[in-house]
Amino acid sequence: MKISNLMMVLLGTIPALAFGQLSDSTKRVLPVQGAVNFRDIGGYETNDGKHVVWGKIFRSDAIDKLTDSDVALMDKKKIHTVVDLRGTAEAKSAPDRLAADTDYTLSPAGSDNLPNPQDMVKALKQKDFLVKFYAEGVNYYGDRYRPAFIKLLGATDGEAILYHCTGGRDRTGMQTALILHVLGVPYPTIEADYLASNVYLSRNKQMNAYTDAMVAATGMTKEQIEDQMKLKPELLKAFFDGIKAKYGTVEKFLQEEMAIGPKEIKILKAKYTR
Repeated sequence: MKISNLMMVLLGTIPALAFGQLSDSTKRVLPVQGAVNFRDIGGYETNDGKHVVWGKIFRSDAIDKLTDSDVALMDKKKIHTVVDLRGTAEAKSAPDRLAADTDYTLSPAGSDNLPNPQDMVKALKQKDFLVKFYAEGVNYYGDRYRPAFIKLLGATDGEAILYHCTGGRDRTGMQTALILHVLGVPYPTIEADYLASNVYLSRNKQMNAYTDAMVAATGMTKEQIEDQMKLKPELLKAFFDGIKAKYGTVEKFLQEEMAIGPKEIKILKAKYTR
């Protein structure tokens, strides 16, 4: 199903602010065969009237199933820097397919002990378990998300950077939220980009099969499982609230955990907004 048709199907379930992310999907989403949530975070307007540059920063779900033509497209897009947000075991079991001479960084902090199926069965039966996951992961956020910022600061004009996890929604969504926040993108736009993963990942056969397996394991309905698992505004809010509860402000978190202060923010805005 094409994204445009998918939009028509989901008009009643996707917040209006997400339409901007979906309506330009022919430009935003990379036309790869081996991933469904591989997209450019360029084009978003910032608070000072500029826009995030296209073709420089990409986010994705797992890229271990990319085809040869997909890898060739990455090479054409000059995506030769990749930050993998998966855990060590995740990455080892499904190694990334990368263009030649790619600078690869594994950044697994907090992801090494992902829940097993039994854990997920218990979690799914708990109301809003993902809210707790987002809020309590704050102790790992500095180590997990620092490498991508380092790569962004050090990238040359001709380079593009990709970061990803398995679904390209939770860990990747939080990384994206921090990057867009630093670049001065308004929160409603950050939230809309985050929620758009619900649409793109609806085409992921592996995730759909996982949902079916959880239905069988939990005795819950498919609709109940999907409601528990889908991305919601309160999850992103829990992420930022968790940071603020520990550090006071997002800016203090960036300074203390990533050495991203006013000078570095100025550099990032100069490199990635126009």
